[in-house]
Amino acid sequence: DVDLDLDPITAPDRSAPPSNAQMAAAGLRAFARIAAHWGLTADEQRRLLGEPPRSTFFAWRKAPDKAALSRDTLERLSLVLGIYKALQILLPDSGAADAWVKKPNAAFGGSSALAQMLAGNVGDLLRVRRWLDAARGGGWS
Repeated sequence: DVDLDLDPITAPDRSAPPSNAQMAAAGLRAFARIAAHWGLTADEQRRLLGEPPRSTFFAWRKAPDKAALSRDTLERLSLVLGIYKALQILLPDSGAADAWVKKPNAAFGGSSALAQMLAGNVGDLLRVRRWLDAARGGGWS
């Protein structure tokens, strides 16, 4: 009789919320893809993220798993991801959805949504997100 003394295989605990580090890494990877779709410059990307120092920004790009992001930066990432998702729902043609951010829009005083987002405050990102949510019929969540 052989006693292998094997521990049962257990699945990872999915009930625990993701850590800030996990959210930061995933958010930064998604942000890089969105920035490429929207054709953003490095300076525009930094502005959307709250203007971290250039060296910090490029360190995040190189090693997102090691990025320690502030709550403000995490909120900015969340808003950009939500804006991107809303556009993909509203404009199923991904080219049109990606181009929309740079087109003039009466809702933003004739400026583009990107110009509104680049104004620098979290509230500017939130304004675009709320406008898209309302356009989707989601109200002002």
